[in-house]
Amino acid sequence: MVSRTTDDYEAMVTAGCAAVCEPAFWAGFDRSGVQGFYAHASRECATEMRFSVYRPPQHGSRAVPVLYYLAGLTCTEETFAIKAGAQRLAAELGILLVAPDTSPRAPRLPGDDADWDFGLGAGFYVDATEPPWSAHYRMYSYVTRELPELIAEAFAPLSGRQGIFGHSMGGHGALVCALRDPERYASVSAFAPVAAASRCPWGEKALTGYLGSDRERWLSYDAAELARSKRYGRTILVDQGRADRFLAEQLKPELLREACRASGTPLDLRLHDGYDHSYYFIATFVADHLRHHARILCG
Repeated sequence: MVSRTTDDYEAMVTAGCAAVCEPAFWAGFDRSGVQGFYAHASRECATEMRFSVYRPPQHGSRAVPVLYYLAGLTCTEETFAIKAGAQRLAAELGILLVAPDTSPRAPRLPGDDADWDFGLGAGFYVDATEPPWSAHYRMYSYVTRELPELIAEAFAPLSGRQGIFGHSMGGHGALVCALRDPERYASVSAFAPVAAASRCPWGEKALTGYLGSDRERWLSYDAAELARSKRYGRTILVDQGRADRFLAEQLKPELLREACRASGTPLDLRLHDGYDHSYYFIATFVADHLRHHARILCG
C-alpha cells in the first residue's frame, strides 16, 4: 500500500488501534538512507549536545558533501528531520544532512526557560561572553568547529565540501557562519532569516543577554553588517513569505538586500505571497534550497 485513506484510519480506530507508526512512502525513490539522532559530550558547550544526521544511500560507497541546517527558536535537532521533508531529495542528490540542537539543554541556568526567545532553544548561534551563559552557550564555535570535526570523524567518507542553511534564528546563524568563514562554507541559504540581529527585538534581547550591552560586539553576529563589510563570492538564496507575521519587526530582509548591494554580494531574495513563518513554508521550498547547495557541493 502506497497511501491510506480516511476510511483506513477509521477502521483501525474501530478495531482498537490507539496509534499508528509507519514509514514515509517514497514511491520510485531509494529508501535505504538512514535518519539518526545522536548525543555526545561537547567540548565547547561543556555539556551533552544533540544532533541529527541523515545519511543518503550513496554514503559509504563514495564520499558525499555535508549540508548543515540550523533551526529556529524553540526547535530541536528533531524539528527539521520530522517536518521539512528534505530526506527524499537529499537521497537523490547524495547529500548528508546534519542538524544540531538550538541550545544546550543542561545544566539548567537561572532564567533559561523564562522566555521562549532566550535561553533554552534560543542559543542564537553565538559564543556567549556574559555569565552564566558563557560557560555553556558557545553555539558558534560548536557549529563551526566542534560539530564538523565530529561529523568528519564519525561519518566518513565525506567529500570535504560543506554548505549551511537555516530558518529564522537559524537562518541568521547560517548567514553569519558563512559570511564570517566563506572558505569553510561553499554554499549558504536561508528561510525567513533574522537578517539584522542587532536591529530587531529578538536579536537585541539575545545579543544583550549573551554578549553584553556593547553594541559594537554584536556586529560580528549581524548578517547584514557582515554582508556589507565583505563580499561573499557565491549567490545567497533567501526565501521569505510576505504573510510572515514577523517580517517587518524581526526579519527585515530589506536590510540584507541593501547590504549585499553595497558589497556586491549576489543575493537571490525571493518574496512569496501567502506564505508565513511555518514549516509548511519550508517544506514548500526546501527542494529549491537543496538543489541550490547541490549545484555547488556536488559539482
